[in-house]
Order: sequence, then C-alpha cells, then structure tokens
Amino acid sequence: MKVQRRHVLAASVAVLAAVGVSVGTSFGFADTAPARSSVCSGSVTFSAEGGAPAATSDRFPVGTRLRVTNLDNNRAATVTVTGPSGSCVLLNAAAMELVREPGKNVIRRNVVERVDGAAPPAGAPAPGTVRPGAASPGVPGPAPRSACSGAITFFEEAAGPAATSGQFPVGTRLRVTNLDNNRATTVTVTGPSGSCVLLNSAAMEQIREPGKNLVRRNTVEVLR
Repeated sequence: MKVQRRHVLAASVAVLAAVGVSVGTSFGFADTAPARSSVCSGSVTFSAEGGAPAATSDRFPVGTRLRVTNLDNNRAATVTVTGPSGSCVLLNAAAMELVREPGKNVIRRNVVERVDGAAPPAGAPAPGTVRPGAASPGVPGPAPRSACSGAITFFEEAAGPAATSGQFPVGTRLRVTNLDNNRATTVTVTGPSGSCVLLNSAAMEQIREPGKNLVRRNTVEVLR
C-alpha cells in the first residue's frame, strides 16, 4: 500500500511540473524569445538635429528605413536615414525622445533593424566601423589627416574626459579638435561604441560651442 501511494505521489508531482512549465511558457516565464539580430553594434546616441524623427549613418544610404529599439524599455522608433555621420546609426533629437529613458542620452542595450529587409550596401564597413578619410557630401570635411569622418557627438558619463570607439582599441589616445573654434581635447578610449569616436560629456564640454551637442567640422588624430 505504501509503495502504491509513493507511485501516485510521484505521478502527481510530474503532472504538476508539466503544467507549471506549460503555463510558464505561455506567459513568457520559462522560455525566452531569441534575441533579434542587430545591423549595428555598440551604443546608440543622438545629434541636436531638429525636425521629424530621422537618423544619419555611415553604413546605410540616404532613404534607408531603420527601426531602433531600446531593450531597457521596449520603446522603438522607425526612422529614415537622411545623410551621413560617423556612426552606424545616429538618431536626431526627435527620434531619441521616442526611445530613450528620462535623463539618458545614450542607449547601450539596443537592436537596430533594417525595415526594408535589404542587405547592407556592397562594400559597407562592418557595424561600428568607418572608412577613414571618407567625405561627407555637402558638408565640409575634416582635414585629410583625420582618423575619423563625420560629425562627433557625446554620451553622458560622470568621469574625466574620455571616449569610446568602434574603430580603435581600449587604451588608444586620440586628440579631437573642433575646427569651428580650434578647441581640442586629448582622450583615451575606454570601451567600444557604435561610432568611430564618441566623446563623454566632460570631453565634449572642452571643445563644443555653447548650446551645441554636435561637432560637425572636426579632426581626430591618433597619438602614438
């Protein structure tokens, strides 16, 4: 009789466990959906560009539609690339407002998807890289010796002047000069990002003009 009761108890536990897994899966507890593939790597930040939600890119041509999702709050924005920049994707102010968390100017956990489903353009750089010396049509380019192309922006960080980069390894020292006011800052790369060079707030304060969060005309030099 005791043996029979043990068998019944074991069978009951097995049934309850199966039900628990089934219920948990249906509510998303026991099974996590596979992560979506992102066409860009690194953090996403923004420029001070006005207008409707849009983006610039060093990888995708003008007219490309991208969906940027902030994985920390699941908010997303679908934007059209309107011009070149030094990032795989650089949101404008309106697009960033749609996806960012209050008080944050950088989205570290994100997914960038190409909405039209097309493959990256032939010869495009890998996510987070740029072609040194590439010119931006219609925008005065940096001096030929610049190691990066496109505009430079920043992310919020309570630290001394520093930068992150999708092109240079940690420890690389860079001198970034704003050609509009000839102010320069020397920074060390402290981690990866989706830009050739992305300054932190302290470094940006050293070179930017009042009220501007973007340095369009710049020179980036690698210090040996």
